Parts: sequence; C-alpha cells; structure tokens
Amino acid sequence: MSLRSAVAAPFVGRGEPALAESEFVVALSLDRDWFSPDQATRLADVAVGEGLLDRTDDGLVPTFDPEAVTIPEGFVPSEELLQRRSTFEQVLDRVVAEGVEKREAVAAINRLQGSLDVTVEAAAVLYARRQGVDVSDGAERALEGLDAGR
Repeated sequence: MSLRSAVAAPFVGRGEPALAESEFVVALSLDRDWFSPDQATRLADVAVGEGLLDRTDDGLVPTFDPEAVTIPEGFVPSEELLQRRSTFEQVLDRVVAEGVEKREAVAAINRLQGSLDVTVEAAAVLYARRQGVDVSDGAERALEGLDAGR
C-alpha cells in the first residue's frame, strides 16, 4: 500500500522508532521532496486516522514495523494519499488484499447491510471478520458511527 510506504519512509530513513511531527514533515517535504510541509502534516493526520500512526508524548509512532515495508526504488507517493478514506473503503481494501474479489465483497456487504439494517461500515466489518480479516480499528470507527446515529 502506498500510504504505508509513504508513512514508513521517514522512520526507515531516520532509523528511529518515533519522530517528532516536525521531523516527520521535514523528512517528507525537504528530505524526500514528496510533499509540501502542509501536505506532509495532512499525511500525518490521514495516517493517524487510518491507524498507521499514533500520536504520543514521544511524537509520531508507527503502529506497524516500518522496516518490514518495501519502498520501491523511485517511489513517489500520489497526492491522493492526502484524502481520508471512509471506514468502508479501508475495510474493503483489507478484504481485497486478503484475496477476496472486490465485486464479490461489495455484493456480500450490501446484502448484509440490507438484511441486518445496519450501516455499510458495520456490514463491511462483519463481512471482514467472517472472512478472517482483522479490522479491529475499523470496527471501532464503525461502532462510533453507530453511536453517533442514536
């Protein structure tokens, strides 16, 4: 996933387990020249929202092992990464990454949504879990969406 690669790059490049947000921004904007400082800050926000980074007292900390991510030679991330994806899109991407055909997954999610009368996010999380895909963070966001609708 290119978002994971873009997020991993500053940590791999600096060899640190945590970076101040300013260091993360400098690594993406000045060191790699991938984004403007404002865009790099936005990328951090998106990564936090998608569960790839945590904001702690030590700064930004990845929730995955950056060293395990392959950053292809000549990789340049797209500005599309700066757009936050919905919980449904995130869960669907994980299901597809596990080998389920996208059309099949969307159809099954839609059937679940209709039969259970829940949000598409909740249906997607249920479908993913039935497929054995860990979407714990998506489940939390789907639950927040259900609570907000009460």
